Order: sequence, then structure tokens, then C-alpha cells
Amino acid sequence: MPACKEGSVAKYASAEAYNKAAADPALLHACTQQLTAVIVHDVFKPPVASRIYAYSYLAAYEALRYQSEEHASLAGKLNQFTTVPAPDPASAYCFPLAGVTAFISVGKGLTFNQALWEEFEEEFYRSYQQMGMPAEVYDKSIAYGQEVAAHVLSYAGQDNYKETRAFRHTISYQPGGWEPTPPVFAEACEPQWNSIRSFTLDSVAHFAPPAPTTYSLDTNSAFYRLTKEVYDTGINLQEEQKTIAYFWDDNPFVTSVRGHAAFAEKKMTPPGHWIDIARTVSQQKKQGMLEAAETYTLTALALNDAFIACWDAKYKTDRIRPVTVITQHIDKGWMPFLETPGFPEYVSGHSSISAAAGRVLTHTFGENVAFTDSTEYVYGHGVRSFASFEEAYWEASMSRVYGGIHYRDGAEQGTYLGERIGDWVWALAKGNKQELLAVESNKVPVLKASTE
Repeated sequence: MPACKEGSVAKYASAEAYNKAAADPALLHACTQQLTAVIVHDVFKPPVASRIYAYSYLAAYEALRYQSEEHASLAGKLNQFTTVPAPDPASAYCFPLAGVTAFISVGKGLTFNQALWEEFEEEFYRSYQQMGMPAEVYDKSIAYGQEVAAHVLSYAGQDNYKETRAFRHTISYQPGGWEPTPPVFAEACEPQWNSIRSFTLDSVAHFAPPAPTTYSLDTNSAFYRLTKEVYDTGINLQEEQKTIAYFWDDNPFVTSVRGHAAFAEKKMTPPGHWIDIARTVSQQKKQGMLEAAETYTLTALALNDAFIACWDAKYKTDRIRPVTVITQHIDKGWMPFLETPGFPEYVSGHSSISAAAGRVLTHTFGENVAFTDSTEYVYGHGVRSFASFEEAYWEASMSRVYGGIHYRDGAEQGTYLGERIGDWVWALAKGNKQELLAVESNKVPVLKASTE
């Protein structure tokens, strides 16, 4: 980005004035939307997208927090995360500028399309140059943001991500074992994701869900009843259920097959959907930039760790998808309303990460915060309103049953897993030992009544 030249623009009267302008939360929200646009363009898989969000927001928060003594570093709280380099106490900084610079630098470092970032940066940094801060303050703030970003990128480089790139899943061919699903029969997604270092979990199985219902084709078995529920729901799908399933689809690469040709459409990822919900409510509640950065950061950490725990359960249980059982044993012509994603069923990823994010946002904003979610409007999925985050994440969970891609126990147990992780992330970040103990005591909750 270009350096700020002294005297090139009209100056504000004081440091207080340009710092206030620089801390406009709309600037951080704009960075958020840009990162999502790049993630959609680059077609990152949902677990990978969650990792990108988490490191980008962590960098923004760690640089921004120096503007307030009330916001503590996450160093020492997150696994293996050490203190970022401190700013020079003898120098003047604009920490909001440092924060967004750290965010952009990490986002660029973890994504592919640099041209999209360069186009964004040119206009984005021009708005900061027009605030009239001294050139020395501008340049030092940019440099400090980049220093924090380098620290976070080094931290990211040690999370085992690179080492997992060459792994492929071996199909077990055991009864009840997962196998690729139509229409594209894709390879299993991220089979080694449980080896990625989490930010907050003691182990990937810290909140391991109970074992799934035992596979059985006996028509009196619990598993067959779960399968029959998916089948019956699918052939009698109500319009509202279709709307809910489609709204929460969040498939980043939807495939349409026509004859021998396959067409794909890029869309929002599940973590991107919840990041945008965080943005919506942050704006609704008029959070300042630092408060918004904290909201984004804790939400993203919960999303990331929920994916890791969920993927651990998926590949350990290796559970078959409904479409495979139904087409092989009940109705060979049946197809789910949504495209089945390419990885094992138990537990539901969308259920897990939605509940994790929803719990963090509930702790942040309150139990009964109504909001309207227009995240997917640009993709033709409509707009929905909710009375609370809990209502939203349970609807997201049940959407997977309506869509025909999950059994009820996979959706429900995924939700319980995510709830515990969201509570854990919040309590750990806030240093609340009493809350941590409460979450620990509820590792395997009793299955509550199903909701429809």
C-alpha cells in the first residue's frame, strides 16, 4: 500500500480526531466482506475457510487491543499462541489502522487471489490517507500491523495444515461405512482435519459426542427408523422445510449435472454465513471497531475448533450417508433435496459450527436478540428473521434433515457438540474458571426432545 505523504491531504485538528475516524467499525466490516468475497472466489472448503477467518481476526484483535487496557491479549489462552510484538512506547500509532492492516495481511497470506486484494487495498487505504494523520503515524501503524500479521502467520504455519495437504481417505467398504455420494461422487473432504492444531481444545476429542446409532437394516432398528424418517421427510417435504433447507445450504460449490456435463456454482460457506450474522448483529448493536473485532475473533475461533472436533467424530465413526442407504435398500430413485457433501455423516458439520458460533454470539449480545439474516440473499436464498441465535442454529441444524443429508441424531448431537465448544471458547477467552468447570461437567449431555 502507498505511504502517506505529509501535506498531501487536509489534516484533522488532533490525534483524537483522526483516531476516531480510523476506528469507524464500518472499515472492519468492509474488510470482513472482502475476505468472504475472496474465500468464495477461491472456493475454499468450509473447514479451511474457518481457519482463514480465525487467523485473520486474531491478528486484527491483537493489533487493535492496544487502544484499550480493558481488552487482554489471547496469548497464553490459545494453544501455543505467544505474545505478539509490542508497539514502541515512544512512538505514536493509529491502532485501528494497525488492526485492519494486520487483518488484510493475514487474509492475503492465507488466500490465493492477490489481485482481488490489491484492488480492494488501493481504495481502502486511500480512505485512511484522507483522514489526515501524520505520515509518520500512518507508516508506523501500517508497519506495526504487518509485524503482528507476520507473528500470526508464523503461528498459523505451525498448525499442521501444510502437512495434511497430501492425505486421501481410504474407503472402508464395511457395512454402514461412508462411500462417495451422487451426483459427483467426490473424494472425502479433509480426512486429516482432526490433526490440525485447535485454538482452545485440550484434545480433538475434548467434547467427543456419544457413539452414533448402530447401523442396521432391520426395519425395527433405531437406525432404520432414522433412515426412514429422512426418506419420508424427503418425499413429503413441505414448502417451509424446502425454504429452510435451501436457506442454510451454504454449499460453497454446488454441482448441477445435465447429461454428461457438470456445472458448478460458487456460494457462501457455512462459516462465512455465521461470520456475516456476527457482522449483521454487530452493526445492529452499534459495536465499536475493537468490540466488533473481539466478536468476530471469538466467533471465528469457535467455528474453527468446532470443525476440528466435528471432523474428528466424522472420520472416526465413518458413518454412511442417508442417500446411500436409501437408494440401495429403500428406493433407488430417491434423491435428497440438497446435494450431499463429500464426507462422513456423523456428526453434522453445519449443526456443530452453527451452534458454536451461536453460543459465542449469545454470550456476547444476550439470550433473546432478534435479527434478520440476509447473508444468502445475493445467492437467491432469501431472507429469514430469528428471535434468537439459538433459534437460528437449531433451524440450521434441522435444515440438514429436511435437506436429506443427515439423520436426526447426527444433526442433534452436532448441535450439542457445538454448544459446548462455543461456551468453552467464550469462558476460556474471558478467563472464567467457573464457567469452564460448568462446561467440563456437561461434556456428554442427555439427548433432549427433538425439535421440528
